[in-house]
Amino acid sequence: MYIIIVGGGNVGYYLSKYLLSEGHEVLVLEKDAVNCARFEDDLGSICVRGDGCEVSTLAEAGTSRADVFIAITNEDDDNLVACQIAKFKFNVPRTIARVNDPKNEDIFQKLGVDSTISVSGLIFQTIEENLPAHPLVHLLTHAASGVEIIEIKLHDRSKAVTKSVKQLKLPAGFALMLVIREGQNPQVIGEETAFKSDDRIIAIAPTGKENELRDLLIGNHESD
Repeated sequence: MYIIIVGGGNVGYYLSKYLLSEGHEVLVLEKDAVNCARFEDDLGSICVRGDGCEVSTLAEAGTSRADVFIAITNEDDDNLVACQIAKFKFNVPRTIARVNDPKNEDIFQKLGVDSTISVSGLIFQTIEENLPAHPLVHLLTHAASGVEIIEIKLHDRSKAVTKSVKQLKLPAGFALMLVIREGQNPQVIGEETAFKSDDRIIAIAPTGKENELRDLLIGNHESD
């Protein structure tokens, strides 16, 4: 694949190094001459000094033939603009943007960026995952399809315990994919799958509606 990366800092450098080792064609766009020189010394002539937010620069980089476009600078505005130009001007099929401020993720998704990566968000998810009181963990947001992949852990009083998928009557747009039980391989969930306490469920929900799924699966038996 031909992959263009906007941003030649440490993240861009190590990402490029990995992609090259996997056999991909990589071009990096970086404003800073010192950062570009680092690529030249270590990885060859894959870094071009230029602004990834400028149409002329992206045209010279051959963006119209890129399979994936990744913007990972330290500036959210630049990452958003670069991805929008790549997607809507050059018709790149997949755009990925680094989001430095997690509050901006919704904006990126609404404005057409296919996938977002928030380092702060990933750290927060890791914290959530290790807090036993937190039953819901966001695994992935896919802006193009408007869905999120979520992990929900059941406890002994969760509404879904002892019930099957058929009994739960999931709303349209929601799907339960896998159940993970300690000491067992993940199992594909079917209509007759009945849930147990401590099950970890991998589910799909429309973006922004994860709380509806949480209420359906966790809830509280005393409120039934």
